[in-house]
Amino acid sequence: MIEARRLHILRAVADHRTVTAAAAALYLTPSAVSQQLAALEQETGHRLVERGAKGVRLTPAGEILLSHTNAVLAQLERAEAELAAYGSGEAGTVTVASFATGIALVVAPALARLAESAPGIRVRVQDAEGDASLPMVLDRQVDVAVAVEYRGAPPADDPRLTHVSLYAEPFDAVVPVAHRLADADEVPLAELAKDTWIGPYPGNPCHDVVVLACESAGFQPRLEHSSDDFRAVVSLAAADAGVALVPRSALLGTDLTGVVVRPVDGVAPTRRVFAAVRRGAEDHPLIRPVLDALGDAARA
Repeated sequence: MIEARRLHILRAVADHRTVTAAAAALYLTPSAVSQQLAALEQETGHRLVERGAKGVRLTPAGEILLSHTNAVLAQLERAEAELAAYGSGEAGTVTVASFATGIALVVAPALARLAESAPGIRVRVQDAEGDASLPMVLDRQVDVAVAVEYRGAPPADDPRLTHVSLYAEPFDAVVPVAHRLADADEVPLAELAKDTWIGPYPGNPCHDVVVLACESAGFQPRLEHSSDDFRAVVSLAAADAGVALVPRSALLGTDLTGVVVRPVDGVAPTRRVFAAVRRGAEDHPLIRPVLDALGDAARA
């Protein structure tokens, strides 16, 4: 009989591509992961992984088992949810990972709502960018991720996750007050092709939004200054170090002295924010109220 714990290890290896990375995500030693994979291969009677210079990849038999693994683990999540509901599930801890603006915009208001509607649920919050929070959900390090769509992100129909849309917001152009387009009602991105740019680091989902928007306008942005803190981005723009695209909510409460904020001409680049949980866990009696509270906060 195949042990579900070993299926979880197989999926982690498939996601992380190396035994070492999978072990770190699962808080196991690499030797323990290798032993569990060997035991799984013995249980199934098939070689499931192949090791190479660039890491580990699944064999065809491993891919077949992985396709069933996603369904099995989702069903186990549903079983846990139903058992928790049977036992009332009115008290417990849910861990939420979110990027900083998401914490301010929806997570913190959701906590305030839950304090009244579900006082038995304790929420622990971790600051993590969207490209980090989704793997944390899959590796069971957190229960809920508030993340942003980005290139390479698991799609909405990924069999491992359930997505709940929260909100979408445009990026605005931030330019120094002395910039030639400071008096424009809207800023055409193509007019910023020769400017120096300030933006998030590669890997940050907002970096992808900025680069894709500029590519759609016909140029590659010359990113000379990098920060994942939009307050720092705005401060650099105020110092005439360059121009930037910043999510509108990230400008709330930010000192805008020395810069001008203008909407983008035409179709504005947009970040779409969603909550994600492991598929099958969305109706867990502790997780469902958190998802509902996040949705209510986003609509408000």
